Amino acid sequence: MKIEEEINADILKITMTIRADYPELSKYLNEMQVTIPDVATPEMTNKILFEYYKSLESMLKEYIPNHS
Repeated sequence: MKIEEEINADILKITMTIRADYPELSKYLNEMQVTIPDVATPEMTNKILFEYYKSLESMLKEYIPNHS
């Protein structure tokens, strides 16, 4: 699995792509499950970060073919 810095870089890159190329999806970034923790002090593990990245990637893959 990738290290935390690589995953964060991937998240930043895909988030920037969403904001630049598909701004209509930006509203969903704050609503994603990983951004709404259910505990007071959530632990961000590589697994959680990677799952967040995969959810962003999935959102784009589903959106692009239907709205290009």
